[in-house]
Amino acid sequence: MLDFVFAVDDSVTWHMMNLLKNRSHYSFLKVFGPKQISSIQSYGAGIYYNTLVPCNGRMIKYGVISTDTLIDDLLHWKTLYVAGRLQKPVKILTQNENSKLQAALVSNLKSAVTAAFLMLPESFSEEDLYMQIAGLSYSGDFRMVIGEDRSKVQNIVKPNVPHFQKLYSNILQDCPQVVYKHHLGRLEIDKSPEGQFTQLMALPRTLQQKITSLVDPPGKNRDVEEILLQVAHDPECGFVVHQGISGIVRSSSIVQSAKTILTAGAKKSITYSMKKLYKMTKGWLRKTS
Repeated sequence: MLDFVFAVDDSVTWHMMNLLKNRSHYSFLKVFGPKQISSIQSYGAGIYYNTLVPCNGRMIKYGVISTDTLIDDLLHWKTLYVAGRLQKPVKILTQNENSKLQAALVSNLKSAVTAAFLMLPESFSEEDLYMQIAGLSYSGDFRMVIGEDRSKVQNIVKPNVPHFQKLYSNILQDCPQVVYKHHLGRLEIDKSPEGQFTQLMALPRTLQQKITSLVDPPGKNRDVEEILLQVAHDPECGFVVHQGISGIVRSSSIVQSAKTILTAGAKKSITYSMKKLYKMTKGWLRKTS
């Protein structure tokens, strides 16, 4: 099923126009009108999905997100829901000249590389890096326990290594903290406390806050920089970063999945869930055979 995301400047107007053209795409929520649909859109990850929509002989799903919400997620990883999708190779069909959005898209990719570096050893392969990046938005996602093929990250990366290289090669070549041996497909990074502190300070704001809340005891209220310096010296630094990411993804995935029951309707929700369970079972059987 093809997955589309539309970033729109005015969600109410967009849903109003889409209800006139494609009213059948919506669940029972269509009776409440575009303002209420836009209000529901703002919960969770800030995206409204219409799923299992027939289009040109195949099924698609499409999400609608406001441009401001998208930029916020790309820069700060507030939910890491759409930002996580855009850390993987996607095809951008059309894009207006929004310099803030352009800068946020690049910032999101740089943040993904930084977070992955903190969770990887000193030396690793390009494929290791892309597996780590592709897995960021699935860390803590309860659907990876039930409802998703557990080989999903591997299935995304292995056939698409050249596309990941195209997406990240310039960032890796320009990064002062990595030795990028492109011809060997290997990378080496600075794992000293100083190097890790620099990387921690470059992480998106929400992730820094999550790490701070994990490390700093309640009521102590230490400076964020002081806490991140402590984490940089911790042998479990990578694990702490992973826990922080999991905390962001877990909460947004739960709310977004609950919202899907409303936006898709009961029948489509059950159908979609059954398809996911089938894929998960098929992947598990493939592993055990």
